[in-house]
Amino acid sequence: GGEVQRRYGPELEALVRAARVRHLSYRTEKVYLDWAARFLTFAGYPDLAGLDPTPAIEGYLGYLAMERKVSSSTQNQALSALLFFFVTGLNRELGRVEDFARAKAPRREPEVMTPREVAALLGRMSGETALMAALLYGSGLRLMECVRLRVKDVDLESRRIMVRDGKGGKDRLVPLAERSAGPLQEHLARVRALHDAELAAGRGKAFLRPSLERACPTAAAEWGWQYVFPARGLAVDMRTGAVRRGHVHASVLQKAVKDAARAAGIVKRVSCHTFRHSFATHLLAAGHDIRTVQELLGHADVTTTMIYAHALDKPGSGVTSPADEVLGP
Repeated sequence: GGEVQRRYGPELEALVRAARVRHLSYRTEKVYLDWAARFLTFAGYPDLAGLDPTPAIEGYLGYLAMERKVSSSTQNQALSALLFFFVTGLNRELGRVEDFARAKAPRREPEVMTPREVAALLGRMSGETALMAALLYGSGLRLMECVRLRVKDVDLESRRIMVRDGKGGKDRLVPLAERSAGPLQEHLARVRALHDAELAAGRGKAFLRPSLERACPTAAAEWGWQYVFPARGLAVDMRTGAVRRGHVHASVLQKAVKDAARAAGIVKRVSCHTFRHSFATHLLAAGHDIRTVQELLGHADVTTTMIYAHALDKPGSGVTSPADEVLGP
């Protein structure tokens, strides 16, 4: 809030500088700032120079767990943000950093839709969100990987998508379902018309990382760097002040999937990530080997992928999207 910014402007700026030096996403930067502000408010706007961060952080984590009853993932996110704020941003030494116990997430089996449920859900969707949901399932994309897709990373000819800077900062190549290629091509033609019109009006620039824009000043206006799923309106880049067109907000797809699942009568707890779980499970059921599925999902450790392995058949070859086999071209 405004009071936190007024009291701790230099300290928060140090957090921002540290985040940008390490090329953290703007989303991560904002999350870290929000947690720092919440912590400082909870602590009663302390004098940071005389504050011992270790017990203060422990107290805040206890408050989140006992009073706010947040999930283990939220508690761990808060801890990561505060460690970054103090250790990386403010260069403070925290005694007993190793004593900060991360909350243990409950072990849950992934929610997986049957092929019939996937078909029923997608059949209740239309337009841009239907295409996005088909990519989540057909290519095993995470939600933000889908909304952040750039035109240059879609290869319609070879039916492949390059996922850039996925979780863990890794790139990976995934299949593009044959049934999605035609609708995607038509969609890109409409996006290209919008882009050309904006260029003619003196706009037409997409959001880019500052380092890339410095290295290639014309990239933001180039067709290949435009978002596959652009936002409807323009927005101000909070880092540079420039007016750009970003990607569609993730909540647009999240709401469409929830509504479609309800309309299809699916009683399972369905989210955008359920498509990714279903992608992996259906590939394994079709006989593809666990290592291949691991690479397609971008998992660093095969044990993460093993949650989808009910039984492993002989290794498969020539991976195609499960969407083509289940839904047809």
